Amino acid sequence: MAQSATSPARERIRGTVPKLAEYADTIIYGEVWERPQLSKRDRSLITCAALMASGRYEQLRGHLDRALNNGVTKDEISELITHLAFYSGWPTAMTAAGLAKEVFEAR
Repeated sequence: MAQSATSPARERIRGTVPKLAEYADTIIYGEVWERPQLSKRDRSLITCAALMASGRYEQLRGHLDRALNNGVTKDEISELITHLAFYSGWPTAMTAAGLAKEVFEAR
């Protein structure tokens, strides 16, 4: 089983909830993200869409950065946000757009 490098989010909770961080390392990023049926790029698009639509903005921020690392372009992220505005709501799109702007500027 492959294991992904850790993330600031996982490291932040590791001392408090170590088993949750371990599950993220080994199951989510070690098994699920490594399955060959979808590329990491596609998994990033799906994950960002799901996090945006469900209003999970703290996690969305990190996954927008991961998406860029996985080959999703800024234009594709912009289009994802625009497209989902009509399915998940205008406020979710506006919030996601602000997060995307911050992530893009930080790179």
